[in-house]
Amino acid sequence: MPELPAPAYPDDVRVRLEADAREVVARYPDSRSALLPLLHLVQSEEGHVTRTGMRFCADVLGLTTAEVTAVATFYSMYRRRPSGDYQVGVCTNTLCAVMGGDAIFESLQEHLGVGNGETTGDGKVTLEHIECNAACDFAPVVMVNWEFFDNQTPDSARHLVDDLVAGRPVTPTRGAPLCTFKETARILAGFPDERDGAVAAGGSAGPASLAGLKLAKGEVAAARVVHPRDGGPHDGGGGAHDAPRDQGAPQQGAEHDPAPPKHLSSHDEPEQTSASDPSHPAGPTAEEGE
Repeated sequence: MPELPAPAYPDDVRVRLEADAREVVARYPDSRSALLPLLHLVQSEEGHVTRTGMRFCADVLGLTTAEVTAVATFYSMYRRRPSGDYQVGVCTNTLCAVMGGDAIFESLQEHLGVGNGETTGDGKVTLEHIECNAACDFAPVVMVNWEFFDNQTPDSARHLVDDLVAGRPVTPTRGAPLCTFKETARILAGFPDERDGAVAAGGSAGPASLAGLKLAKGEVAAARVVHPRDGGPHDGGGGAHDAPRDQGAPQQGAEHDPAPPKHLSSHDEPEQTSASDPSHPAGPTAEEGE
């Protein structure tokens, strides 16, 4: 049996959302380009994108509900069923998984009594595993409503969700202060975050993310390289290669001595080519087609 059309919003809600929608649509030369922020807007109303919300977006933009549904179901950031005040996402992509993301996710499933994409009975927390958050230098990473909680462990993650459920203040490692998922959705729709200090706190990168940039700018000294075998330069006459060493004894001059230029890594050492080895010239060994 065909599904009945989605009900409309109550009049007061519709009037309020229409005013917000006009502000969003006015930002774009083509009104249909406003669909993504409008989906965030209707998500901020009920905590997920309902059939009513998709009907509203279609009516505002002159689209079919099928066109809106195709977009809403394509992007995982739009929830299609009721979800919690706090979306707790555990990165289980390669590096985070290797560093403990899988263990964190399994621990939280057991601790909260929910599976992937499920919400606790009190409506506080929705747990999900998510793909890379572009924060590999802080792995393993947990995100709550898209705010970072870096370098997590199963124990710290359990404490985190306990605080969320209990309503205790929770501070992200980086970025803006935490707010509810509905409030986050409204911000993603393009409306200003009115909380004191929230804008100034957002968008920060941690020290680990900036280390390479600082090194490239010469703001920090390059790390000193230690020879991988005996820790120091060779003196050219026997020494470390000829005499046995006590593996437990420190070698004089071994610590903090950079490897000398003659000890190049395999990535830096010139390869033997026809230019450097005339006795083995390069060239075809057979006629074309043989």
